[in-house]
Order: sequence, then C-alpha cells, then structure tokens
Amino acid sequence: MSWMIVSDSSCELRTLSNAAPGVAFSTVPLKIRVGEREFVDNAALDVDSMIEAMHNFNGASTTACPSPEEWAEKFLMADQVLAVTISSNLSGSYNSAMVARDMVLENHPEKKIHVLDSLSTGGEMTLAIWKANDLIARGLPFEELVKEWEIWFQQRQILFALASFDNLVKNGRVSKLVGFVAGVMNMRAVGRGSDDGKLEMLHKTRGETRMLALILEEMDHRGYHGQVPAVISHCQNEKGAQMLKTGIEKKWPGARAIVLPCSGLTSFYAESGGIIVGY
Repeated sequence: MSWMIVSDSSCELRTLSNAAPGVAFSTVPLKIRVGEREFVDNAALDVDSMIEAMHNFNGASTTACPSPEEWAEKFLMADQVLAVTISSNLSGSYNSAMVARDMVLENHPEKKIHVLDSLSTGGEMTLAIWKANDLIARGLPFEELVKEWEIWFQQRQILFALASFDNLVKNGRVSKLVGFVAGVMNMRAVGRGSDDGKLEMLHKTRGETRMLALILEEMDHRGYHGQVPAVISHCQNEKGAQMLKTGIEKKWPGARAIVLPCSGLTSFYAESGGIIVGY
C-alpha cells in the first residue's frame, strides 16, 4: 500500500528526509498577492524579493489557499493519505482540502484520506509531518495511526515573535502611530497560537535579546521539557534563530532544536526579523 504525506506550503518543508518505505511527500502551494503580483509559495520562491515587494507596496498584501483540485491531485497519488493544513482560522486551506477529500473518495471509495487541521502553522506542522512518517514506519493500521497522530499532535504548541509591524499596519490590525512608535523604539511582540488556531499576543518588549528570553520563559511555563524537537523558523533572522537554538539546547540538555527558513506564507505573517517556534 502506497502512502502520501501532503501539506500546504506553510509547513516550511519542501522535502522529507528519511521517508519510510512506500512514503512520498509533497506540498501544495499557497499564494501571496502583493498588488498586481502573485508569489507562489513553492521551492522556487525568492522570499527576500517577496518581502521587499511587500515592504515597498503601500497597500495590504493578501494570501490565497490552494484549490481543491490542487489537493485532489496529490490525494490521487497514493492509496493512503495523511494531509496537514495551516489553521482553518487563518486560511481556507483546510476547507479546500476537505472538499478535495470528498471529491476523491466519491470516485475512489477504496482510498483512505485523513486531513489534520493543525490550528497552527510553521514548525508545528513540520513536527506533524515527521510524526506521521514515524507512525507509518511502525506499520500501524490507518485508523489506529490517525488516532495516535491526532492525540500526539494535541500536545504540540507554537510561539512567535515579531520584529516588524509593517504588514499589521497595512492590514489595519495596528494603527500607523503604534507601528511607527514600535519601529522607533525597537519593539518586539511575542505571542502564541491559541487553542482555536488564532494569533494571541502575550508580551511586548524592547530588543531581540529580551524577545528570545521571553520565548524561552514561555516554553518553560507551558511545559516544554525537551521531549520533542523544537523547530525554529525565521524570516531573514538566521542570527536570532541560532541564538534561540543555543538557548534551548542549553536550558534543556539533550533537547534538539532545528533551524529552518520561513516559507513564503509564514514569512507573510512573521515579516522580516520574525521567528516562529513549534514544539
């Protein structure tokens, strides 16, 4: 029986290392629209150019989810499919994937397809993909695998830190005055993905060092003990991400922290200097 693990492009991964026997991995791209330009979030995307275009555009940038047909194309490629999407409260990707699932099963009822609404994005989705691959490698029956996958994933969490408020200002989420003052004062915002998959602000602080310290404090407060890898994704902030990796591995000896660049979609939310941590 062939397996497909498929995600929308907000998962940060473009390839899956050490895939279990019979497992293929693929992504379906979200799109970022900046004025008249559309950036497709795939391996060919120049994220730096996209960020520059967003910064130079006076209006609000938007995103578009994959179509049901794009999801269905991937679902048809295997007998058993595990799919994961960005939070349904941030994008229509989950709904699109569910429409695709119904379309495919109507014509191929023998297939098995499960779609996981991550209620998150970035590194938390990366962890879900790695866990799915591990469960497949164990040879679990589909229904048992899905149950264990869902239970395991409910324990995962995500934190984010923003260094730029430009996109929030242009989308009307903070005032121009607040955005200006935040930039002048070198402000940072630290938040989390809420239980219902929305963005929840937790702290405002000044400077990157304090921002990274607050992330470590929040991870500790929320019960992280190094039991799973911490996936750190960053938008044009390799230095900050590496500092956070060092902090995690020092605070929790034996813990693994993996640094990845943000995809186009997560760069849209994180903006330049932003960091996302799934754990």
